[in-house]
Amino acid sequence: MSHAAANWYIDELGLKSGDHLRIFTKIYSGIPTVFPGYYLGISIGASDDAHFKAKVAGITFYIPYNDDWILNDYNLRIDLKDDEAQYNFTEVS
Repeated sequence: MSHAAANWYIDELGLKSGDHLRIFTKIYSGIPTVFPGYYLGISIGASDDAHFKAKVAGITFYIPYNDDWILNDYNLRIDLKDDEAQYNFTEVS
């Protein structure tokens, strides 16, 4: 998670220091991924089910255990491009 993308989420969603943003997989609509038919969704709220997490600008961004399969063969970096979050998957070497 880049600082620019974290700040974009903070501004767009009105997040405050200490908030949590869940990134999860869903089928058929949302943010396209490298997995055909699967997309990413987001929701605000803490969970004890956080597997992968990063704290940036006071916000915890996380992927829950049941969606961690998207990172088995890929790294995910979230950047900001053209004033929108951009989800970049790169193969793990």
